[in-house]
Amino acid sequence: MKKRKSSKKNILLPISIIFSAIIISGSVIYIAQLKYGNKAAITSLEEEKKDMENLQGKVIPKEGVTLPVKWGDLGSQLTTTGTIDSQKFESLYTKRGGLNEEEKAFLYGKDYGNIKITPQNSQFLLNMFWAVGIGNKNAILEKGPMTDPQYGGAQGFASTGGWTIGKGNPMDHYSKHKMITLTEDQQKRVEEVSRNIYRPCCNNSTYFPDCNHGMAMLGLLELMASQGLSEEKMYENALIVNSYWFPDTYLTIGKYMKMKKSLDWEDVNPKEVLGINFSSRTGYSQIVSEITPAASSGGGGCSV
Repeated sequence: MKKRKSSKKNILLPISIIFSAIIISGSVIYIAQLKYGNKAAITSLEEEKKDMENLQGKVIPKEGVTLPVKWGDLGSQLTTTGTIDSQKFESLYTKRGGLNEEEKAFLYGKDYGNIKITPQNSQFLLNMFWAVGIGNKNAILEKGPMTDPQYGGAQGFASTGGWTIGKGNPMDHYSKHKMITLTEDQQKRVEEVSRNIYRPCCNNSTYFPDCNHGMAMLGLLELMASQGLSEEKMYENALIVNSYWFPDTYLTIGKYMKMKKSLDWEDVNPKEVLGINFSSRTGYSQIVSEITPAASSGGGGCSV
């Protein structure tokens, strides 16, 4: 009897050893998977962060981009005509820390050189070009969708009713001032390009500038055309500016281009990216349904 009991103990002992070994080895495997799995996940996140930083450096460079157009005396014209009320404008920016010397030169100067857009001044430039778009006399404002009777008049849009920093009523300046004169060919170029540039806040092209971004882009297109830029260059620089005005949008589009089309940002077609399939509200919505949106540190809003 004692021998049989001893035999049972001897049998149970190896089983317990084996079971313990299984538990220990399983724990080791689990710990190893946890350790190296987390390491892989961390590495993946770090790589993704690095990729986004690289993309941001291409889409919205921190150092800014100098555009191939001169501002000249447009700021002075805007204040002289009252399209911009300098007191209202400066008061607006007092709440934001005040205008710096560069911005004052842009607003009041009469011989300002090439325009440089940066993450810091993109909102300021948005307002300045908004003023150009609404105030400069142009057939797009007078004969285009803005004056279609179905909308009850041009005064009812965000780009007109929202312009609160001019003298008097916004419509006192709507297409009233001859600040940028275009030849027939230049006007055709503006009309052609404006029909193909969209913005993600709506489904309207720049040819229908019913919000501040659309009106500002119209002003920029007029300035570029007046200084002899080709359609190709107009699209190229419009994409640069739109990217600073809508950084999250174009970082996401850049991410989409890389993931879905294997295209680096410098290889995309600006006209295609600015078109309805990417830059309109509907087009952009389709993109964010396919990939996780990217995020930047700022962007332009839809108010002054």
